[in-house]
Amino acid sequence: MFRRVSLPTPFQVGPVNSYLAGRTIVDPGPDSEEAWSELLTALEARSLAPDDIEQVLITHPHPDHFGLAHRFGERGARIVASEPATPILEDFAGRLDHEQAYFVDFFERCGMAAETAETVTQLPEAFLNYASSVTVDRSVAAGDEVTVDDSLVAVDDLVGHSVGEVLFAFEADGERRAIVGDNVLADITPNPFLQPPADDGEARPRVLPRYNDSLDRLATAGYDRFLPGHRTDIEEPSARIEAIRAEHEDRTDDVETLLDSPTTPVSVMEGLFGDLPVTEQFSGMSEAVGHLDVLEQRGRVEREESGGVVLYERA
Repeated sequence: MFRRVSLPTPFQVGPVNSYLAGRTIVDPGPDSEEAWSELLTALEARSLAPDDIEQVLITHPHPDHFGLAHRFGERGARIVASEPATPILEDFAGRLDHEQAYFVDFFERCGMAAETAETVTQLPEAFLNYASSVTVDRSVAAGDEVTVDDSLVAVDDLVGHSVGEVLFAFEADGERRAIVGDNVLADITPNPFLQPPADDGEARPRVLPRYNDSLDRLATAGYDRFLPGHRTDIEEPSARIEAIRAEHEDRTDDVETLLDSPTTPVSVMEGLFGDLPVTEQFSGMSEAVGHLDVLEQRGRVEREESGGVVLYERA
């Protein structure tokens, strides 16, 4: 039903997978001329022009997945995304401002130097070049269905990699398949990035514990094949999820060994990865804090704040 189209991105992860079925496209790629050119070639091979696309489905609001959606929306295509992703897609610059305002202070409380925290949070501004905001015409949630090429595609929630990530499930060639964005990848262990609270005064989402729970649920959902956001299809979804969960558990144990005495999340990051370049420190902090969240949830660490700095120690 869906056919994969590999599109170039300027990001370290490499090409992103877009999927075409009839006059529907899933995750049209970053807003760059290189990606647009590749996508036009793929459409021409199917005797389609951009004006022929009737709807764009978006798995999650990351620039490499939704950036080109606005070009189809301006041509009359219906844009479909989850309810939590909708405000981010419609004001991506505003979302980035919100994240920057939160994480400068958060990283300082985690033990990061103020100048480094400023730099780490400013780096994603480059994403704005590839992520034009787009109006969402239909917000969907788990249990909804979308018509694609005269067939019904089911929507379900995915938790962890991004705010508002969803999968699109369908039957094809006797298999139960799902387009899963970046929630499960064939040869990369997805990094559940830190997320700010949805509103001021709310608690920070504990992303990695929620992601682990989401993976456990997905492993038993009976899928035969995953179509991921990057690289190749996943032909044994449950086995791949089991491998990802095992890697997460190993990393959680590694973090626990670093907590002989009260330790900052920044020190945990350095213990895991050494001297990371500043361009990698948001990902590094996401891993460090994520596994500390898992340990705290399990009662294996105690958290305290001293002098405005957060410290963790084995319980």
